[in-house]
Amino acid sequence: MITQKPLVLLALMLLTLQSSLANLSDNEANAKAIQFKKGQITTSVEGVISAKQTDNWYQFNANEGQYAVINISNKSRINEVANVGILKFPSGAQEGTKGGIIYQGCLPESGKYQLRIARNLMATHGGKAGYRAEIIILPRYASRELCD
Repeated sequence: MITQKPLVLLALMLLTLQSSLANLSDNEANAKAIQFKKGQITTSVEGVISAKQTDNWYQFNANEGQYAVINISNKSRINEVANVGILKFPSGAQEGTKGGIIYQGCLPESGKYQLRIARNLMATHGGKAGYRAEIIILPRYASRELCD
């Protein structure tokens, strides 16, 4: 027989998970566009994750077989660093790591990619965390030797 206390705890856990998933979906849906000017192969974005936030999302379009490098570094004048980066592919698969180069290689799919930048909860103190992300995407013709 199950008592009410475990059921209440289970219900609270499910509500918390549901809330977290809803926030994640909202963040993904509101991802900021990363734009490359005509002929440009590199761009960067800077940002701050407030004490109440866990991450920021960006998106860009790219094609299968383009060579890409995404690097996350410190933002000047901000003590804490948001150094966790995840690249989500159009299919939903993802790759990433903490700090430095979070992705380097040939993009496996064509379509909309999403970049999640988050704080490292084990290495920050809950204040605002800054970042600078550099995104390099070579055109297909320049990627052939690296990707084919």
